[in-house]
Amino acid sequence: MNKWLKNIGPGPLVAAAFIGPGTVTVCTLAGVGFGFSLLWAMVFSIIATVVLQEMSARLGIVTQKGLSEIIRTEIHQPFFKGIVILLILSAIVIGNAAYEAGNISGGVLGLETIFGNTAVAVGTLSLNSFSLIVGVVAFVILYMGNYKILERILVLLVILMSLAFLVTAIITKPSFSAIANGIFKFSTPNGSILTIIALIGTTVVPYNLFLHASLVKEKWHGISDLKFARKDTLIAVVLGGIVSMCIIISAASIQTQDIDNAADLALGLEPLFGSFSKYVLAIGLFAAGITSAITAPLAAAYVAMGCLGWDSDMRSKRFRTVWIVVLGLGIVFSSIGFKSIEIIKFAQVTNGLLLPLIAGFLIWVMNKSSILGRYKNTLFQNLVSLVILAVTLFLGLKSILNVFNLL
Repeated sequence: MNKWLKNIGPGPLVAAAFIGPGTVTVCTLAGVGFGFSLLWAMVFSIIATVVLQEMSARLGIVTQKGLSEIIRTEIHQPFFKGIVILLILSAIVIGNAAYEAGNISGGVLGLETIFGNTAVAVGTLSLNSFSLIVGVVAFVILYMGNYKILERILVLLVILMSLAFLVTAIITKPSFSAIANGIFKFSTPNGSILTIIALIGTTVVPYNLFLHASLVKEKWHGISDLKFARKDTLIAVVLGGIVSMCIIISAASIQTQDIDNAADLALGLEPLFGSFSKYVLAIGLFAAGITSAITAPLAAAYVAMGCLGWDSDMRSKRFRTVWIVVLGLGIVFSSIGFKSIEIIKFAQVTNGLLLPLIAGFLIWVMNKSSILGRYKNTLFQNLVSLVILAVTLFLGLKSILNVFNLL
């Protein structure tokens, strides 16, 4: 047990990143709108995440470099390199700054479910004090710049979050046959395509592919540790996926369609299962918000350092500047009252559409012998990853056609 605990690594941090308010919100809407019928999409998402995150972890351990560093050094045509780096910086750094508002807003929803609204009027603006509290907590943890402390805090928060959502699902006493049917029966109910893409996008998070490759080299320094990284990834992602499925299961027990976010789900469960369920779910939502509020700026900083060729030391001024800007924008946007549900849903669908591009980069890099030697992808790994890439491309295309009313 001590050896296993010692080798818990970036896996829980990856789980902390993808089980954010976005996941909670999208899973809630999936459960309320479609019952158990989209559980198969979560199973696909779990498999896809394990495959892609294993590649990311393997890349980081073998090369002791991050994904963005590898892309910068391996693309030799200057114009194409500039376009790719600009695209990655836009998608991950700028995208995470917008996404951060949703993370903080999600944590605030959890606190408001328990303590009520604490908005303070400042002139014509209404500022939410809980946004500042969540932001300050994230700032302090990140500013420490110590990977071991960061890892321990996030592992504890992930455990708290997981227990909260698991208990909530158990309280609802779901039908196991209905759950099995949702897992193994592929179905796309009318109007579910965007929700399916969002479920995939909120689980197979593009920035996690960059974050994982960077974090494994903070934890492990030799190829002999690859077995620990693989086990860590598998356990954390599968458990994280089960937590997401628990949220769908909990939401499916609500008979009303008047649900916009997880806070509504918490209040909707209260008359059915008592106030205990509301508080449990609210704690889970707060933990989901604070963990993602930490990992999103962290990922943005690692990506920026790798793309621009800067030192990725967590205590360097440049590293801290990037995550402070991302976190600061998130606090501001969340505080002045942007609709959190709109921010979160937009971010999740965007992630789903960006995923094929980032996954394509990763697959390309994982097949270069000059980088990975005998640890490059096997034929089987390539076949599985190409199937995942094809499915995400297909779903992304259907989403675009649906947005323009061509489907």
